[in-house]
Amino acid sequence: MAGRSLRTARHYLVSLLSLGARRPSRDCLCVFSTAAQQRSTGDECGPEDPRDEPRHPLSERTLELKASKLEEQVRDLTERYRKALADSENVRRRTQKFVEDAKLFGIQSFCKDLVEVADILEKTTESAAREAEPSDPKPTLKKIYEGLSLIEAKLQRVFAKHGLQKMNPVGGKYDPYDHEIVCHVPAEGMQPGTVALVTQDGYKLHGRTIRHAQVGVAVESQE
Repeated sequence: MAGRSLRTARHYLVSLLSLGARRPSRDCLCVFSTAAQQRSTGDECGPEDPRDEPRHPLSERTLELKASKLEEQVRDLTERYRKALADSENVRRRTQKFVEDAKLFGIQSFCKDLVEVADILEKTTESAAREAEPSDPKPTLKKIYEGLSLIEAKLQRVFAKHGLQKMNPVGGKYDPYDHEIVCHVPAEGMQPGTVALVTQDGYKLHGRTIRHAQVGVAVESQE
């Protein structure tokens, strides 16, 4: 009885093993399916066919147009650069001229006041010369006159050193930029329009008139 049961159990076990050999296990099927999926995915992610890449060839005409446009831009920028350089040079020159004028004419207002002192000194010297008498035993006025003359000459040298010069218009043509007419005199031996006399001296600072000379101009006499 026990022997029969043992043979039956062995026969059942052999049948199970035989059935397992004919049917693949679920795990084997999963491994195969995963490998196939990976192979399929790898094929999809592989390098693209270079023939599928888009191509945009540039024609010779297109390149010529681009080159022409770039040349035009270069010419425009070059012209702007030259204009900027010219403007900069003009500004530099104007600034330099302004600085030079400031140095030359910075004392213009002071000179205008100083020439009035020179007028007073000149008139005082002329007055002392008229009053001085050679026969005076105490030639005080003569000494004063000599002293004033030296001061006046020194003052004119200082004026000339700094570019301030007195005008001498007598005998010259009337110039409205330098002269101011205060009277007319008969043209006796002089051309009409000529400066015949000066009532107040005019002055120039480095060639620029800072005070007009007050003059009398010769005119034709009416008979």
